[in-house]
Parts: sequence; structure tokens; C-alpha cells
Amino acid sequence: MVTVNGQGANGSSPLSPPISAPPSEVMQLDVNTEEANNPNRSVISRPGFGSGGRRIPLLANHFKVCVKNPDEIFYQYSVSITSEDDRTIENKVLGRKILEKLYQTYSAELSGKKFAYDGEKSLYTVGPLPKNKYEFMVVLEDSYANRGSPAHDGIPSESLKRSKRSFQEKSFKVEIGYAAEIPLKSVSLALLQGSEPEKLQDALRVLDTILRQQAAQRGCLLVRQSFFHDDSRNFSDVGGGVSGCRGFYSSFRPTHDGLSLNMDVSSTMILTPGPVIDFLKSNQNARDARSIDWVKAKKMLKNMRIKTTHSNREFRITGMSEKPCNQQLFHLRVKKDDGTYDDQTINITVLDYFTKHLKIEVTYSAYTPCIDVGKPEKPTYFPLELCSLVSLQRYTKALSTLQRASLIEKSRQKPQEKMQAITSAMKNYHYDDDPLLASCGISIEKQLAQVEGRVLEAPKLKVGNGEEFFPSNGRWSFKNKKVFSPTKIDTWAVVNFSAKFDASYLSRELINCGMSKGIIINRPFSLMEEDPHNRKYGPVVRVAKMFDQLLAKFTRAPEFLLCVLPERKNCDLYGPWKKMCLSDHGIPTQCMCPLKITDQYLTNVLLKINSKLGGINSLLSIEQSSRIPIIHNTPTMIMGMDVSHGSPGRPDIPSITAIVGSQCWPLMSRYKACVRTQSSKVEMIQGLFEPQEDGTDNGMMSELLLEFYRTSNKRKPTQVIVFRDGVSESQFTQVLNYELDQMIKAYQLLGEGDAPKFTVIVAQKRHHTKFFQANGPENVPSGTVVDKNVVHPRNYDFYMCTQPGMIGTSRPAHYHVLLDEIGFSPDALQNLILSLSYVSQRSSAATSIVAPVSYAHLAAQQMGQFIKFEDLYETASGNDITSIGSIPVPKLPKLDEDVEDSMFFC
Repeated sequence: MVTVNGQGANGSSPLSPPISAPPSEVMQLDVNTEEANNPNRSVISRPGFGSGGRRIPLLANHFKVCVKNPDEIFYQYSVSITSEDDRTIENKVLGRKILEKLYQTYSAELSGKKFAYDGEKSLYTVGPLPKNKYEFMVVLEDSYANRGSPAHDGIPSESLKRSKRSFQEKSFKVEIGYAAEIPLKSVSLALLQGSEPEKLQDALRVLDTILRQQAAQRGCLLVRQSFFHDDSRNFSDVGGGVSGCRGFYSSFRPTHDGLSLNMDVSSTMILTPGPVIDFLKSNQNARDARSIDWVKAKKMLKNMRIKTTHSNREFRITGMSEKPCNQQLFHLRVKKDDGTYDDQTINITVLDYFTKHLKIEVTYSAYTPCIDVGKPEKPTYFPLELCSLVSLQRYTKALSTLQRASLIEKSRQKPQEKMQAITSAMKNYHYDDDPLLASCGISIEKQLAQVEGRVLEAPKLKVGNGEEFFPSNGRWSFKNKKVFSPTKIDTWAVVNFSAKFDASYLSRELINCGMSKGIIINRPFSLMEEDPHNRKYGPVVRVAKMFDQLLAKFTRAPEFLLCVLPERKNCDLYGPWKKMCLSDHGIPTQCMCPLKITDQYLTNVLLKINSKLGGINSLLSIEQSSRIPIIHNTPTMIMGMDVSHGSPGRPDIPSITAIVGSQCWPLMSRYKACVRTQSSKVEMIQGLFEPQEDGTDNGMMSELLLEFYRTSNKRKPTQVIVFRDGVSESQFTQVLNYELDQMIKAYQLLGEGDAPKFTVIVAQKRHHTKFFQANGPENVPSGTVVDKNVVHPRNYDFYMCTQPGMIGTSRPAHYHVLLDEIGFSPDALQNLILSLSYVSQRSSAATSIVAPVSYAHLAAQQMGQFIKFEDLYETASGNDITSIGSIPVPKLPKLDEDVEDSMFFC
């Protein structure tokens, strides 16, 4: 990754500490370890409410909760479940079955007291159980515990006596012991006093566990606080044997108006239920069974649950047979006339066993491998066509770009549709009837909460020729407008990987469109077409061969490269091409794959090109005139921070951290990005401060501070506004006491003097609060802010919806102000955040979250494409790997110095 060793633009070190300064100790990167000298900052309380803007009545997907018996106490008990062979049971579905059977069998010993079980290690009751400790034996008969037993259904794999007993019953030991008391009153105290008692989150967790148990008893698939019904009307095929499943999210939340139930439409990915052969054909895009890659199929199918059509029993797939059904042999014990089995066995194929012994017709799967549901030493086979995938099986692998696009398209709902779905679900689920909620006197209203919103005026923008205008509902157009600060492109080339596209036509249209926007683009130096013979190679080789061809034509590197890709969005060439341009050669590049060339499409492409090459497309009017409140008189750096994690199920893939910092104060529209890898799934950013033995700092914060100093007339930032993306409420104090501490240390190491004033704001998009217009079917207007009613009862948070909301239902950004040493008023801060949603240079619409956060996400996403991480550990040299604790973490390639300070991520 890019590193800066404290050097100014002319080679001096204006921010370096004195030579006599002792080297700083190496930072401990275990963020869970509390150092004795670490600060203990806490999240600030709300200082007040905003008042600006036009008031508008709204509805929110929160339902008011009334608690009539706040003095009730939840009792928590620890649960341990072990099988007959002393194996701990961790399967949540099996655990729920066992506890359900326990209540049916031993309710008298529990005095008939109902409980809520979380499927793992805790259950909760209202009031205490008669005793503090219990030990029960629970027997499941013909149960989930042995739904995988193959007796009588497939190839017999053990003696009849053992199979019969194994299938009929299995015993489990359940130990229940008192753990803690959780007063429901903690919720009331938090709401009435604005404080946050220690047991508040515990009490909310109990209430949420009750909701989850209700859903489990209805046979739903549970995914955290969301639940999904087995109803084909909720399924939408997204290709590859995968479907999106629509369900509902529900969770109790403390709000400014009291306790509420937040309910939202949710979605998850499942395997498309149905015949296994249909799944395989869809997954591999195969025409028929003969076209299927069975090695790949075996890997894909492992651990999936199936139901056999001839017996309606469920099994878990353990593998596939080596030979096809008509050749796969097994030993069959001979049955005597009296019904007993002889010691003699015969060899028989799976096909013959099913067709001749079980009289089941087998057609196409006679020539395909069999499904194995047995153990390695005792396989149990079924012909493929007798097997169907069970419904509601989660698909946790990463989606392709096309699958993700299809899911987004099919899961969109207009505001009125979403409102209807939520209110109908709320009425149908009868939460008030739950005995545990009823015993606490908890009732839930059935109407959406009424809230007050305010619509803030959009900031005035400035483009070329001094033209100023106000955007309309978060959008504007560059038609008949010129960009504010255009670049000129002299030496450039078009690189065409697409056999279907006319690069000459594209270049002419791009030049004409650029001229209308004030961007002067000369004719391309070269139009490079890929040699058709090179398409047989992998993406890395194809890119290398194209670059060899390109460099042979240029005496010096071109200023810019336009790359036409053969596939839209999900092209394997994208990552290698970006790495070759930005890391290996330092050439700005823009990739595109136009389905249809229009003026709007070319304008959007030109906006990205102009910003990557140092131009500015538009500015806030107050930015250009240096009239930004609080910021224009005081050097202020604005930062965006994000951590991107690998796909689920891949703990070996490092997480990617990206932070961006503003340049050229007092502007708020130019940013530099720093991107690095860190330990997998770690949310706290580990590379902010990396002191070296020579007294310098190789951390990301130092890079941004030096760049700010270089581009801001050698002024140090005395105010820093940090927007942190992606962290949950439970991690807020870590952001303040770990990440902020590292930023302050980086600043202090670069020069003498006090640390700047910090304002730290967490920006969340992954939440479940939605707003609807009370008097119309449209989305809420751009600029809508809500800082009352459904916000936190104590903390300083608010919602803001800035995007135009043309498709689906708008999701507001949820901003949490953790620290405000600068001292913004609520109105000033909300207007600043609205303005920062209008400074993105990539498009002509307000971003759904502030531009610095959006930029950090884009930078992490783009540099994450530079390399395929599955090859990283094998190809990385010792200099390319760093260690976090005892875990080696490969580094990302270093950006070339010609592009490292540019907005390459646009």
C-alpha cells in the first residue's frame, strides 16, 4: 500500500517531530485489549433538535408498544444439551425441538411456566422457575434427530435391528441452571430518564427472543432478527439455482416516543427448492444431465438437505457415488421367506435395487452418479431423480453481479406496497397473543407510527461559466451545461476487449459530448483491438498481452486509457486491468461496457473521467465562495472511513479498509484515498497509525494529513470531521477509544501542538427504519430529516433521506453523532451533511450517504478487485505480507505515484 514518510512536497519535513523525539512504541493491534492509558470516551447525548426546513407529516414502520406491568422480571437460565454419546448439541433447529419436547414432557416440574429459548444456551421466563437447577432426559421419537437415518428408504447400510432402534428414538440430556435476573423496568428507565441502564440491551434481547421463538414455532427460517415463510409467492428466482426469499424483520427498539416494534420487509438467499437435477442444470447453466460437471456438482451439493419423493423423508447429502447408478454396486443382504436376513450377501447395482426390489421407475438418472446420504464407511445411495431440495435452505455464498442485480430488481417495492406488506404482517402475526408478552402486559399497536419530518432546502450548485442553480428533488442535469473545471486530454487511447463494439464510433461520440461539456478531448492516439486469438487465455494474460501491444505503439505513457469490456459489470478483466493501469503503470483509466450509447450515458462517463484527471464537475456555491459555516475560517479536513469484508464463509480473505480525506481546503469536493488489507472480519481499522523505529509513521492517517497540508497552502487541519461507515451501536465506544485515539497519535507524531478538534459521526445504511409520506404514495422528498419520535431516547442521532427515490422505497441514512468537539448546532450539522451528499463528482444526483463515505466504499471495492485473494498467499513475497498479531495478512499492490493522490475511485 501507499506509504508516506513525512515528506513535504519539496522533500522537507514541515510536520516531522524533532530528531531528539523518542521513537513511539509499536501499537498493539488487538482492539479488544484495554490499555491502561487509553482514553475512556463515551457517546455524547443529544444537545437539541433541528428546526430548519419545511415540516411534513410522515409515517414510520415502527409500532408503539405499551408495557402495563413494567415491574416484571425476566429470569435467565443457561441451557446445556448433550446427546447419548456426550456430544454437545449446537444445531438450533434440533435444540428447539428438544426444548419443545421437554416442555411437553415436564411442564408440571416447571409449574407450567412458559419460556423463550434462543436456540443456543439461554432460555428466559417471566418470574422464576420452582428450582434453580434441573436435569432432564428428553426422548425424541421419529424425530428431526434422525431424519437422516436411511433405514428402509435407500440402500440398507446397517443391521435392521440397529436401524429400527436408531430411527425410533434418541435421548438427550438437558441441564438448566439459573444465570441472571433481567428487570423489564430497565426499558422504562431508559425511556423515562434518558439513561441507559446496564440491563437495557439484555431486556430488549429477551423481547426479541420471544419474537424469534414465535417465528420458529410457525416453521419459519430464522436469520438473526428476520424470519421467512415457506411460501412460493415469496420466492423470486435470481439464476444459478438460487432464489431471493422475502420475509420480515422485527425487533424492539427504545425511541424518543417510547418502546416500539420496528418491522420491515427483509430478504435472504435460499436454494431454489425442487428436483436436484433442475438445481444443477441452473447452477451450471447446463442443457441436460449429460452436460453437468459432476466433480463441481459433488462439491456444490455437500450438506444440502433433500427429500426423497418415494418416501417423503429428509436427508443431508454427504457426497456422490463414483460410478453412475447403473454401475454402482453395493452388498445386499438376502432376505429369507420368514422375513429374517441371511448372512449371505449379493452384489447388486443401485439401479437394479430400486427398479427390481423397490419397484420404483428410474429413467435418466440411471446414467448419472447417485446421491450419497450415508457415512464414508457406509454410503447410502439414492438415484438423482428421486431427490428434491428441501425448501428454505440458506445460500450463503457470494452472489454474482448478475444475481445481485436480479435480486435488487425483484425485491424492490414501491412505498405503498411496502406499507401494505408491513401492516398486513403486523395484523396477521398476533404478537399480543404470546403468553410471555401477555404476562408482562405488553400490547402492540397495529398502526404505523406518526412522525414529524422536515424537508431541508437543497444547496445551490455551481458549474461552468459561472452558472448557479438549485437541484430539484436531489437531481440535476448537465444538459446545456459545462463542468466547473474541465480537463484537457491530449494523448489517450481506446482499448477494446469487446468483439461486438465499434471503438471508433465510441471515441467520436465521446469527443463530441466532451466538447459540449467544456472538456477538450483530442482524437485518440490509437484504437487498440484485442487479438481474437488472445481470448482463449485467462484475464491476467489477456490484459498483459493487450498492454504489451499498447506500449509498443507509445513512446511515452498515455495520459488516459478508455477500456471497453466485453461483459457488463461482472467482467473478469476489470480487476487485472485496473491493477495494470493504476499500480503497474500509473495511468488513469475508465472502464465501460455500453449497451446503448446515449448522451446521458456518455455524460456520466465523462464526469468520472474529468474527476479522475483532476477536474471538478460541480461545486457547492458556498464552497467556491469560501462561505461554508464553521469550516471556511478554520482549516478542516473531512474524512470517510469504511471496512469491506470478504464474502460469507471465507475467513481466509482479508478485510479491506479504506479512508478518504479532503484536499484543497476550504473545498469539500476533492479527496485522496488510502486503502489497505487487515485481518479478516475485523471491523476496527488497524492501519490508521503505524509508527516506525525512525520516528516516522506509515499509517493511513499520516498520509491524509500530509496531503491536506500539501494542498491547503501548508495549513494543518485544526478541525477534523470523521464519517465512519458500517459499525453497529455496540462498537461505538471502540470507534471513540481505539480509532479516534490512533488518529490523534498520528497527528501528534507529525508535529507539535494540541490535537485538532474532532467531530465523529457514524453513518449507517443497514438499518430497518423506513419513512412514508402520510399524504401521498411517493417516496419522501430529497432532503427529508427526522430527529424526533423514532430516534434514540438519549443518544444524538437522526435520519436523513437525500437520494431522489425514483425506484422502490427510499432508505434513509442513519447518522449517529458520537463526539462533537467542534460544536455544531443541530441545524448546522444537518445542513453540512445534506451538502456533503451533493459533492460527489460521479453523477448528477445526490448520494444516499455523504460523499466521503461513498468514496471510501468505492475505493475499497475497486482496489479489492486488483487481485484474486485465493491466489494472494501463494504469489505474495515476503515484502508483500505483514502480520497482525500472529496472522499473516497480504498487502494490496502499491498505487503508482502518478495516481496515488488522484480520485481514481470515481
